[in-house]
Order: sequence, then C-alpha cells, then structure tokens
Amino acid sequence: MNDNFKAFYHCHCKQCQQLTGSAFASNIFTDPDNIEWVSGEGNVVTYEHPEREFSKAFCRECGSALPFVNKTKTSLIVPAGSLNEMPDIKPQANIFSSEEACWLKEGLEAKNFSGFPE
Repeated sequence: MNDNFKAFYHCHCKQCQQLTGSAFASNIFTDPDNIEWVSGEGNVVTYEHPEREFSKAFCRECGSALPFVNKTKTSLIVPAGSLNEMPDIKPQANIFSSEEACWLKEGLEAKNFSGFPE
C-alpha cells in the first residue's frame, strides 16, 4: 500500500461504535486500487450492512481489522490501527460528533496506566 492517503477521520457514528466496540472508528481513505494483497487474501471476511452504507473487513485467522473497498467502490477504507507504520497523514476531523459516545470525555480524563491497573 502506498502512503497516498486522502483523508483521515475519527467517526463517532453509532454504527462505527457498534462495529468497533469502541467510542469511534479511525479510518483512512485512499483510492480503491491502492492495495496489493501479498498473502492471506483468502482469510478476509467482509460484512456489509444490507440497508446502510457501512462495511467491515477482518481476518478470519486473527480477527484483525483489515482494509476494504466501500460499497460504492469509490474508496479503500483503511482502519488506522491496522497499519504497521505511521502514515504521513494525521487525523483531520471528528465526524458524526453529534453521536459521540456519552462516556468518551470521561474516559479521556480517566487515570492512565502503561498496562493493566494494579
């Protein structure tokens, strides 16, 4: 994958919360052909919501989130946490912030630990 990303968003919509099990999804957008599977493509499982415009791809072997082409075939969506190296692009926007998880701000203010709390 080339580092020619177009957009990097933190999406706070209810669907992204449910798909990730977290407060938001961090996704990077690029051209649909900006990927070449070297191996493991047969282990990719994709879920596409039957009525809405959202999808999710993951590895059937390890469960890791994986890049996928959106339903309209206009963008390759790359879960930011799936990258091995930091991309040149930085987060540009928090989208659907009106649907932000009610516990997000309190969580960001909680005590930090480098591992599990003692």
